[in-house]
Amino acid sequence: MTSVSAIVPTWNRADLLRSILTNLAAQTRPPDRIIVVDNGSADETQLVAREFQADLIVFPENRGFARAVNEGIAHAQGDWLLILNNDVALEPQWLERLLASAEQENASFAVGKLLRPDERRAGKEDLIDGSWDLVSRAAYAWRCGYGRPDGAVWSVKRKISFAPMTAALFHKRVFERIGLLETRFESYYEDVDFGVRCALAGIVGVYEPAAIAVHRSKTTLGKNSSRVFFLTARNQILILAKYYPARTLRRFAWPILIGQTLALMAAARQGRLLAGLHGKWEGLRQWSGFRENASHAEAPPHALIESIFRESELEIRVLQRQLGFDPYWRLYFKLVRA
Repeated sequence: MTSVSAIVPTWNRADLLRSILTNLAAQTRPPDRIIVVDNGSADETQLVAREFQADLIVFPENRGFARAVNEGIAHAQGDWLLILNNDVALEPQWLERLLASAEQENASFAVGKLLRPDERRAGKEDLIDGSWDLVSRAAYAWRCGYGRPDGAVWSVKRKISFAPMTAALFHKRVFERIGLLETRFESYYEDVDFGVRCALAGIVGVYEPAAIAVHRSKTTLGKNSSRVFFLTARNQILILAKYYPARTLRRFAWPILIGQTLALMAAARQGRLLAGLHGKWEGLRQWSGFRENASHAEAPPHALIESIFRESELEIRVLQRQLGFDPYWRLYFKLVRA
């Protein structure tokens, strides 16, 4: 019989943990085991985990999302591993539908449709918070559909390579084949990195729009936290360091320059330019060491790397043209060549 272990990293939000654990218990197909990884919380997180009889792993300090997820995977059992942020609310049939879709499509992982909460509370048109991810040649990721009205584009099942780990179901064989999350990312872009590794290995997932959840988004660190902007800015650079050989860096130099400059401009509009600059500098400072130690395996052919990033960027362009361009992507595609 198929079994599922849920992994919930959390830090100092006992209220959110209670909500997601209550949510999991109410699923039409609840997980067989729940593992809560406490990243050094100082509130009632551990009491809540024990109240729901979840397995509890406690870190003495906050070691980041990637380490927490990896520790949960190491302790998990079963065929499927469910990775969940503490700030999602799942519809009752979410896991049942996601699991059925993954098995029907013979997919190695699956994600559903994430909606934003404010519009639902106000009775307005649903807005997308996330679906699947894509990434440009500049290593700037797009959570597809973010902030856009729900509609036909987001209601079609499709194959994907990049799974946001906000709420995602993975078969255990994926981790056995390509390894755990890259812990040096800490938080943010660790799932983009994992998606690149899936694409390199030819591992395919499925987006199942009938599996619907609501995501509050960045409630632990704060949506506009300097730390969020720092980690995002740094980790974009580390993606380049990890995957781009010198030849690809030369070929993609202009898209990288434009994409990263526009990313800093976006941070500046949010009042976080210094955090963004600090992140870019830290990424460059870590470049050599990260590049040397990024993988123990033989480096993939540069042609395959370029193909993955080009095809992902092309898909961004197609979707943006279909939906109407966001300001970032309008400028990016205006300034770079295909």
